Amino acid sequence: MSTTVNPFTIKIGDADLNDLKARLDNVRWPREAPVDDWSRGVPPGYLKKLASYWLSGFDWRKQEAALNAFPQFTTEVDGQTIHFLHVRSKEARATPLILCHGWPGSFVEFSRIIGPLTNPVAFGGKSEDAFHIVVPSLPGFGFSTPLSGPGWNLGRTTRAYAEVMHRLGYDRYAAHGSDIGAGIAGHLASFFPERLIGVHVASDRGAAAYVGVYMPLPPNLTDEDKAALDKIKADGAEGGGYMKLQQTRPQTLAYGLAESPMGQLSWIVEKFKEWTSPGRPLPDDAVDRDQLLTNVSLYWFTNTGGSSAQFYWETAHAQDGWSAPSPVPTGWAMFNSEPVLRRVLDPDGKISHWTDFSEGGHFPAMEEPELLTGDIRAFFGNLR
Repeated sequence: MSTTVNPFTIKIGDADLNDLKARLDNVRWPREAPVDDWSRGVPPGYLKKLASYWLSGFDWRKQEAALNAFPQFTTEVDGQTIHFLHVRSKEARATPLILCHGWPGSFVEFSRIIGPLTNPVAFGGKSEDAFHIVVPSLPGFGFSTPLSGPGWNLGRTTRAYAEVMHRLGYDRYAAHGSDIGAGIAGHLASFFPERLIGVHVASDRGAAAYVGVYMPLPPNLTDEDKAALDKIKADGAEGGGYMKLQQTRPQTLAYGLAESPMGQLSWIVEKFKEWTSPGRPLPDDAVDRDQLLTNVSLYWFTNTGGSSAQFYWETAHAQDGWSAPSPVPTGWAMFNSEPVLRRVLDPDGKISHWTDFSEGGHFPAMEEPELLTGDIRAFFGNLR
């Protein structure tokens, strides 16, 4: 097995760009829905406006150049191509930090916090706040393709990430993650506690859905706590269909996502509506529209709508759970929070650093990059 780390540059061909434009210019729209709100999914009125901007206003070449400003690499681990960003700080004593994304995110998700983390002085921080940043793409996502075969679940991916860090010469490092990435960061600490300085997790109220399913319901909750928890779960219940489908029939889903840019756009944009700050009613109110479409375009150009869904099938059918205990210090930044969340997610107060933010949601690196950067600095600053 080769352990070579190879430089990588994003080069989407003109033919692929022209194909996308042709498809966007000739969309076969579904029949009108009975309603034009979000109660039954992405409304056609909103999607047509966003698709029009994707076709005529969005500049992929500009975004591609911005992404290529970050040093990128690929390496093969356990037969699988792993793509990653590796941005070293100019500060000699910077702490290595691996940033782990989830679905429907990508390495694009972290593009606005890489500068502040690697060059803190330029962004109002201190030199001792500096990090060397590594951002891998999950197997089956982006340029970590094609999938080499079955079995790329949470545990196997965690071990691959650890190998990437080892090849880069980082035998002691920090980890941050959200969504699937939170599970990987936690498993890094569980599998390799001697290597991890600490683990920082970003989440939102959607994490409450896992209480009583993937983690036990804490004893001695008050009736008020139970009612608040039930309400949070009920609010998110109708949005859970994507997970059931990706856990059970990802290949059936793959055909529509590979054939139709509208299918791929709506599949992702719906989550940026449902999971972002409720105070920002539309996806591109919550996050920058160009960054959102860069993320969607990455899924489209790499044809990874279906292969990214395979991760859910693999993890649902594996023995590894989404969370794993470890002795490593843990920090948690909870966005769009309310008090009951810590009582149910950290009932024993074992998490050494917990911050509640009323702002933001599931994609804090895109929604609230300054808040997330500050919390990462604060947590790991106490561990150096």
